[in-house]
Amino acid sequence: MRKIVIAGNWKMYKTQAEAMEFLQGLMPHLNEMADDREVVLCVPFTALVSLSQSLHGSLIRLGAQNVHWETSGAYTGEIAAPMLTELGVRYVIVGHSERRQYFGETDATVNLRLHAAQAAGLTPILCVGETKQQRDSGETESVILSQLEGALSAIDQTNLVIAYEPIWAIGTGETCQSSEANRVIGLIRAQLTNPDVPIQYGGSVKPDNIDEIIQQPEIDGALVGGASLQPDSFARIVNFVAV
Repeated sequence: MRKIVIAGNWKMYKTQAEAMEFLQGLMPHLNEMADDREVVLCVPFTALVSLSQSLHGSLIRLGAQNVHWETSGAYTGEIAAPMLTELGVRYVIVGHSERRQYFGETDATVNLRLHAAQAAGLTPILCVGETKQQRDSGETESVILSQLEGALSAIDQTNLVIAYEPIWAIGTGETCQSSEANRVIGLIRAQLTNPDVPIQYGGSVKPDNIDEIIQQPEIDGALVGGASLQPDSFARIVNFVAV
């Protein structure tokens, strides 16, 4: 049975103090949460220590937003998997479109990061998705299949989450139609050797569209950006109503 994973990606937001304030606002809402879902907060590196201490024994799993493929070395500005696992990190986002767009991430480096994460016992959340230009040109399927082929080479699919994030829907307020997201996620699943890999949808996920998104049969959760920054909105997403 496929696991439902709801992950918040804070990106480059929140100081440690703001992270703790968020947590105080969110935790009371988790008493209502059904036990068929896993909640992850992927926070800036600076907030990992304080949140790790506060989340210990809670229903929330701690996630990071990137990981390097080496366990140590002269890689200024990077972070190694053992540094994350030492803090109790369980998940890590790999290959987010913003990493690809702004920091030169490629399918080859994504593959290296996936291997490093899994070798350390982390569960990677692999992001794939097409740009508006690629979608308009009819290249959605070929782009995503290429990303999967490059990223998943020799990867253990029993310890993996995939997030389909159409780039044109990230932070734009424009959400991919849930039926279309379901179609593309079904296409992704057809390429996998393990059909039980959880596949999330990401891209302007909000409290008012989560119920429709999550009821799609191929969608196993959400990777949430802006709506994960406010306790009330993220709580509503976490406590989605399954139809």
